[in-house]
Amino acid sequence: MEKPQEEILRATGLSKTFRLSAKQQKIERTKDRERVAVDQLSFSAYSNEIYGLLGPNGAGKTTTLRMLATLIKPDSGDALVAGKSIVREPEQVRAHIGFLTSELKLEDFFTPNYLFDFFASLHAVVPERAAAQKKALFERFGIDEFAEVKVGNLSTGMKQKASLVISLVHDPDIIIFDEPTNGLDVITAKVVTDYLYELRGQGKTIILSTHIFSLVERLCDRVGIIIDGRMVADGSLAAICQGKCLEERFFDLYVKEAGEVA
Repeated sequence: MEKPQEEILRATGLSKTFRLSAKQQKIERTKDRERVAVDQLSFSAYSNEIYGLLGPNGAGKTTTLRMLATLIKPDSGDALVAGKSIVREPEQVRAHIGFLTSELKLEDFFTPNYLFDFFASLHAVVPERAAAQKKALFERFGIDEFAEVKVGNLSTGMKQKASLVISLVHDPDIIIFDEPTNGLDVITAKVVTDYLYELRGQGKTIILSTHIFSLVERLCDRVGIIIDGRMVADGSLAAICQGKCLEERFFDLYVKEAGEVA
């Protein structure tokens, strides 16, 4: 029997604007000095749920997740994560979340064994609990036989699995994944997505960003569609799709947004 759901995360009016350098303006062929990455974004996520942020590249997904993970501050708005404010209580928020992104680069010189212990100490995980967590996760993802191999000598898939394991060192209630299967071979991607189901079954809240329709359809209980930094749809897949496939419904919304902007 599944655990009853409760609201774990509530984002309200999150906004973030970045200044563009002269080089960025040239690359993007724009004279605008600023770019609105996230514009008044609001949504909620619940326990025992996988919530997907779906949108094209540059839609604001990564910026949203980085704000939720307290890596960058919103210009306005806030989010409560396990009742703690990402603006006023970032340290308390970090105690409840694990954050995995393809931008996370583990130092090539160190081993998975060393890095797990290092991050366990950063999160103040007691040694006995850290040892048990490491044993379970290393066995689950086949890292145990590579525990003393330097990260620089690991395959791309094994590096991703090591990053995943390290992000879960403190057994967080909320796991935030930015493009969790990006760049992975099909076998490693299956291992990762299967584990997301397991975490969901444990009552965890999982928030992931992606631009892959099939991944959302296969994994997510609810989805928020982001276009140009704005949330244009938020709800269950059935409610959003309205009898259509997700890809078709997404492009309906995309064309509508483009027309309104024009």
